[in-house]
Amino acid sequence: MIVQHFLKWLETAKVDQRANAANALARAWLQSDLHFEERANAEAALTLLLDDPSPKVRQKLADVFCAVRGAPPQIVAALAADQPDVAGNVLLRSPLLSDADLVERVRDGDKRTQAIIARRAPLASVVCAALAELGDRHACQSLAENPAAKLAAHSLRRIAERFGQSGAIRTALFARSDLPGDVRHLLMVKVGEVLTEAPLLKRLMGPMRSTRVLREACHRASVELVSKTPAADYPALAEHFRLRGDLTEHFVIRLAAHGRLGFLSAVLRNLLDDDKIRTDAILARGRRNALTAVLKKAGLSESGGNVVVNAIRLWREVADGRTTMGVQEVCYRMMKAVESERDGLPKPGNDDILTLLRAMHLDELRRNAKTHALSIAKAA
Repeated sequence: MIVQHFLKWLETAKVDQRANAANALARAWLQSDLHFEERANAEAALTLLLDDPSPKVRQKLADVFCAVRGAPPQIVAALAADQPDVAGNVLLRSPLLSDADLVERVRDGDKRTQAIIARRAPLASVVCAALAELGDRHACQSLAENPAAKLAAHSLRRIAERFGQSGAIRTALFARSDLPGDVRHLLMVKVGEVLTEAPLLKRLMGPMRSTRVLREACHRASVELVSKTPAADYPALAEHFRLRGDLTEHFVIRLAAHGRLGFLSAVLRNLLDDDKIRTDAILARGRRNALTAVLKKAGLSESGGNVVVNAIRLWREVADGRTTMGVQEVCYRMMKAVESERDGLPKPGNDDILTLLRAMHLDELRRNAKTHALSIAKAA
């Protein structure tokens, strides 16, 4: 009888009255010791309130049921599909929503709905994948900033591919400890693309020079990235570079000059397409003929192979304790070796390599000078 009177009263009640009544009835359904028939009638009345034209009424229901595991599932499902102001807390907190429910809301919901789901904790990888593929920039930023989101590598990569031009998304992705090396590199490339298109840079340098300068900057950043990448991720990162066309002779020379021999081994295996070749052993102990043969098979020119072999020899001396050198000294000795081989006569292919070695040597001079100056300033 009470529910019957309630339903009759709803026909003439004002919005605020209906909203307060909805809140009271929902709490009574959860907290009161109702008989089975009374409980069923109350649930029917609550279900009827889902059709109330005012979102205030439905919001009151959502406030009560949003985080309750024992809430009526049909009511929670309807509230989750409501407009974002009503559905927000349900989508964010309800334990009754399955991964399939959330994926459906990502697919069919608007931008605000997607952004709300992206902040949910925890958030399963299948939901993250749907958001990475279908979510707008704000949703993907919220997803990247969510430490409870179980983002698989392919989802992180998809966000970087779609929105890597956004500084906020790059910052959020770089802050994640689970970001794979190839995605970090992709984000660095996105930065270069943004700078390449900058009108001011084009006016100052011209399009061709700005492209070349930024390409070299990306190569330097790539080598730095390798130093921060776990060895277990080397094969995936090498494959990423190959697919992008970045495994050039100049890049291999950079790796050798900086002593990244572990990653160089992964690069050579990738270029040779043969995991059985013991490139680690060849780089560590192989004779010059073996090194030259592997590098030639990987596609390096004779000049480029000689430069890499010389770098490997120098780093072996460092590893054996026969000498003490850093990247600056290694680059200098590599450069001088090429100059002496030329003996005043230009050789095909050597000019570009010599220019690269000089540029690397100057980079290291500037880097070391800057580090020294900063240490002096810090000690002052």
